[in-house]
Amino acid sequence: MARFVRWTALTAAAALLVTGCSGGSSDGDKAGGSSSGPSSPATSTGLATPLPSSLTSQTLDWERCKATGGSPAPGDEWRCAMLKTPLDWSKPDGKTIDLALIRAKATGDDRIGSLLFNFGGPGGSGVSTLPWYASSASELRERYDLVSWDPRGVGASEGVRCRGDKEIEASESVDITPDTPAEETAYFRDTADFGKGCQKSAGRLMAHVSTTDTARDMDLMRQVLGDTKTHYFGISYGTELGGVYAHLFPKNVGRLILDAVADPSADAEGHAENQARGFQRALDNYLKSTGQDAEEGSQKIVDLLKRIDANPLPASSKRKLTETLALTGIIRPLYSEASWPTLTNALAAAEQGDGSELLALADDYNDRDASGHYDTGAHSQRVISCLDDKQRPTVEETKKLLPRFEKVSPVFGPMLGWDTAGWCHDWPVAGQYDTPEVSAPGAAPILLVGNTGDPATPYEGTRRMADELGKGVGVMITWKGEGHSAYGKGSDCVDSTVNAYLLQGTVPKDGKVCS
Repeated sequence: MARFVRWTALTAAAALLVTGCSGGSSDGDKAGGSSSGPSSPATSTGLATPLPSSLTSQTLDWERCKATGGSPAPGDEWRCAMLKTPLDWSKPDGKTIDLALIRAKATGDDRIGSLLFNFGGPGGSGVSTLPWYASSASELRERYDLVSWDPRGVGASEGVRCRGDKEIEASESVDITPDTPAEETAYFRDTADFGKGCQKSAGRLMAHVSTTDTARDMDLMRQVLGDTKTHYFGISYGTELGGVYAHLFPKNVGRLILDAVADPSADAEGHAENQARGFQRALDNYLKSTGQDAEEGSQKIVDLLKRIDANPLPASSKRKLTETLALTGIIRPLYSEASWPTLTNALAAAEQGDGSELLALADDYNDRDASGHYDTGAHSQRVISCLDDKQRPTVEETKKLLPRFEKVSPVFGPMLGWDTAGWCHDWPVAGQYDTPEVSAPGAAPILLVGNTGDPATPYEGTRRMADELGKGVGVMITWKGEGHSAYGKGSDCVDSTVNAYLLQGTVPKDGKVCS
């Protein structure tokens, strides 16, 4: 069972909304200058032992990229390499692991340096995503080498598989909103079994895949790539990673973009409640766009889910649409306004007793292909987030949350409420912190992009990130849009502001609004 709501950037179904700007000015301070040139030593690493030169001076062997998993090999302009990094950053001269990198070199002569991308998750593969995303960043590639990677524990970087395909499919019948003691037992047994499978697969790595570990990997990457500053584009969970990096290495911050910003002040329970609110808000906006009353439309969906919980719907694949899969199918189109008509059709079919369309949406979200094979991104996500998150709510504590969560969202609240206890239940490794530390005094200005209709990383988190980064560091712009993330989604105002920041170092006025 994978966590229902992932912080990930789903740009394939982006809405093409042509909008204008209001407020603010395109002129401003300059951020983080050119980073081309020799590498500089790591700053504020907090490490007791300096990095050995065998790591900082390693030469990357860039070769033609190969097909990985279900993704074909990218085009000729892409090259792949493996970077060695410490398994345990408290012992930087100890055992190493390999991280998979991908790069397309800058097309113009006026190169700034490398621009690193993290597309979210946690658990998303940058190696497979960047070539697909690159068309949205073609203007940026004129002055930057576009670079991404599979973070530790992900994909080709020691990726974790906690379950086989048949076990994953079987777990989809587990009730994620248990109504009886027997269903509660099955729910918590399932999540504990998942953790055991992760431990068997990951071994020692399971204690070394935190966001802090990956932030340190980023700074090693900066040095090996030959950049004096880190230029970075983080989306969704990638914004948390960017904030943690800025805290650890404030003097190495170049031009950082954080799009679809995660709330750094929220603990695991807070994130679940934020997402319940964000997805309900997106659902309300969808329902209103179809001429329905939001409250009545939500209740109709709640009633449908109750019927599916009692009697799963048949689908054309001969599988059954369970409540778990129905919720997943409903949430998938909420990531993009362009997908809302798909949700209309799927809900109408389900009301008529056909679960095929919602099941297809759930399979797409769960990375299940036509042959029944599942990608491992959700496995990596859980291993990373349960190492990050210190909270381990009990069943009793979770039950006390449920009324509040259901009030926030009658559709998604019950599932996300139970998830607070179920996600890391009986997890083999202790979590590291309640909330991430992202304060970055002395860092260059960091540009944060908040979307008022974002379901997975609700808009309110953008200002909280700006506040925690510190005065003069976090600079916020707002897009009055729908869907998850903002750049490349059809707003000329957002895209031109981000491009001016990354290409010319122009920092907009804090509070600029793109409508």
